[in-house]
Amino acid sequence: MKARATAKIDADYSAERTLVQAAQRDRSRFADLYEANFERVYAYVVRRVRDRDEAQDVTADVFHLALKSLPRFEWRGVPFAAWLFRIAANEIADRSKSVARRRAHELENSSQATYAGDETVSSIDEAERRARLFKLVERLPREQSRVITMRFAEDKSIREIATALGRSEGSVKQLQFRAMQNLRVRLGDTNG
Repeated sequence: MKARATAKIDADYSAERTLVQAAQRDRSRFADLYEANFERVYAYVVRRVRDRDEAQDVTADVFHLALKSLPRFEWRGVPFAAWLFRIAANEIADRSKSVARRRAHELENSSQATYAGDETVSSIDEAERRARLFKLVERLPREQSRVITMRFAEDKSIREIATALGRSEGSVKQLQFRAMQNLRVRLGDTNG
């Protein structure tokens, strides 16, 4: 019984290693790794972040960073998901530090200037940023734009979108991933 379990684990690692190597040779094959690992990475992130929107952003960033770093990935006989979890943990830690720095900066600024003019300027900046983002979403390929609109503007689940579009959940996840990549490029986000 133990020998069969070990053989299955070895077969799973071998198949996963083949997927990783294929994706390293051809980036379009990363979709297989994305689909195989999306749910568990999202579950890992959402348990730590506890905010759905933030968890979605972190998960998208994890896969973006993984794709970017894939050429440097070295197989070490552990599940590929372990590498993704490490990226997720680092991303969560980085975001926590960033939030803490931003809050400290906001506290410092609020003690220096606390009048309504600052709020008006920041709300105008936010409105301009959202308008720019909305225009960029409209310029995405049709299916990517639909997925992003349904996912974030209409707050639909992957399953609901898949049903509405007559696609598999995996293909909806891939469309969302590609759309997020396109938006990052168009926003000039070179740091991931």
